[in-house]
Amino acid sequence: MTAGGKSASEFRNYGAAARPGVADFYRENHARQTLAFVLAKKAEYLPLRRHRMGVWQAIEYLGELVDASDPDLELPQLEHALQTAEALRRDGRPRWMVLAGFVHDLGKVLCLFGEPQWAVVGDTFPVGCAFSDKIVHAEFFAENPDTAVPEYSTRTGIYREGCGLGAVHLSWGHDEYLYHVLRPYLPEEALAIVRWHSFYAAHREREYEFLMNASDRPLLEVVREFNPYDLYSKSEERPDWDRLHPYYEDLVASFLPDTLQW
Repeated sequence: MTAGGKSASEFRNYGAAARPGVADFYRENHARQTLAFVLAKKAEYLPLRRHRMGVWQAIEYLGELVDASDPDLELPQLEHALQTAEALRRDGRPRWMVLAGFVHDLGKVLCLFGEPQWAVVGDTFPVGCAFSDKIVHAEFFAENPDTAVPEYSTRTGIYREGCGLGAVHLSWGHDEYLYHVLRPYLPEEALAIVRWHSFYAAHREREYEFLMNASDRPLLEVVREFNPYDLYSKSEERPDWDRLHPYYEDLVASFLPDTLQW
């Protein structure tokens, strides 16, 4: 399932063909996403006490945000959300998965709270253990202070083998944040999509399996099933939001309250 006549190999191209600024984004992201930074952001934002905001206020904010880490798409994130959800809907996927496609990037409202994009978007990865060389632009981890900490530089680092991904601190961003916002309302499969859709090192490269437990593996398969819709639906063709809005208004209301705690 590819969009705009592009082949699958033309997506996630982080080489010379990537959008300008993407490599600079990852240089800063990889240098600054340390274990201490992640723990500080979790303490700041979790538990959720910053803001109460309507679902549609958050969704509409995505209409203003262009993801600086995305090498494939320069359209605002609302367009990407609709492209993803509509691809799922055309294939007859269950409503919970269509909803997950529509809201999976909603945590990018962190930018609305003043967070820089390097602390919000981009591929996620574990901190507190050795960085995999399968992570995009892994060469930039040489600038991360955690690489000089022996405890964080081993295969398992601060974790134990088989501890489960829920016990692993991933780089801070919209995924983990939105997971906590939506946790009371969505099925665990949808929450896995929200939490791990940017964890490409795990669901695409099959890295870090030694940290997973038995319950993680079937959920990662759901994320793998979702990923082509997230990735290959990207196109410069804009969805007709006015036509689609009533369907998504009903879909959101079926699962989520009018106001969420952020």
